[in-house]
Amino acid sequence: MQYADLNTNKKAFVFELDDVLFPVKDYDLQIYYLFANFLEYQETFPPAADLVQFMKKVYEHHGPEHIFDKAQQVYAFDKKYKENFERLNCQAKLPLKLLLYKNMLNLLQEIVVDRKQIFIVTAGNPEQQLNKIKHLEWHGLEPFLKVYFADEIRPKPDAGVLQFLMAQSKLKPVDLMIIGSGDLDFEFAKNASVDFIPVTDLINNK
Repeated sequence: MQYADLNTNKKAFVFELDDVLFPVKDYDLQIYYLFANFLEYQETFPPAADLVQFMKKVYEHHGPEHIFDKAQQVYAFDKKYKENFERLNCQAKLPLKLLLYKNMLNLLQEIVVDRKQIFIVTAGNPEQQLNKIKHLEWHGLEPFLKVYFADEIRPKPDAGVLQFLMAQSKLKPVDLMIIGSGDLDFEFAKNASVDFIPVTDLINNK
C-alpha cells in the first residue's frame, strides 16, 4: 500500500513511533550495548560482549520486560546499577542514528508534498520517547512534525490526547487517519471515531 492508496482526502495523518516509524529494537539494543560497556568499565565483570549477547537473546525471545532483573540474576552484579540502566533508557546519547523504515520515510515525504499535516502521538515514557525522536534521522522532515506524548495527557487507548490535538488544530475525527500497531492503537482510534490503518499494511516489520 502506498500513499496514493490511502484516503488522500484526509487533512492529517497520525503516527505512533515505536515499530511504526522505526524498529524500536534499534534503540533498545543500543541501550544494552551502552549499559554493558558501562558495567564492564565499573566492575570489569561481566564482559560487555557477553552481557550484550545475553540481553539480546532475552529481548528477542521475551521482549524488554524485566530485562535488567534477568541479567542481574544471571551475572549477579549489584542491583544499584538499575538506576543507571533506567537513566540510559531515557537519556542515552546513542552511538548510531536511528533510521526510519524506508516505506514510512517515503510515506511521510509524500504527505508533506501533498501539504497534509503529520502528527506523532506516542505512548510510553515521554522522556524516553523524546530521546528516540532526537536520535532519528528525519531527512529534513522535522519542521513538518507535531509531536504529542499521550502519557502527558491521558494514556492510550483513552482518546484524550486526540481530542486535545483536534481542538488545537481545528480538526474533526473525519479529518484524521491513524497509522499504528496492535490492539492498543486500534482501540485508541476507535475511541476517537478516527479511521485506522495497521502499519503492517504499509511495511514489513520483520
